[in-house]
Amino acid sequence: MFVHCVYFWLRDDLTPAEHAAYRAGVRSLAALESVVQSHMGSPAGTDRPVIDSSYSFALIAVFRDRAGHDAYQAHPVHDAFRANCGSFWTRVQIYDVDTSEAAP
Repeated sequence: MFVHCVYFWLRDDLTPAEHAAYRAGVRSLAALESVVQSHMGSPAGTDRPVIDSSYSFALIAVFRDRAGHDAYQAHPVHDAFRANCGSFWTRVQIYDVDTSEAAP
């Protein structure tokens, strides 16, 4: 499996309509055909020194393989999300994980 973890730092001044547009955009990504499983939400509120909860919202998308991820990246819905919602965040951080390799 290939896991795509995306963390967004949203602008503090977003209007309710902009928040709604952002969430609809994230949901549109989760619905793409190459996404096997998805999870989204806000920081969990856990508090330990190793946890970074400074982000506003996260999307975790799981694909069967790298090819599924690459198809997602090139999909017009993904392009539309970046074009329509890119002004809503001040930072985005992505971590991609290839789980096909056995853990050490």
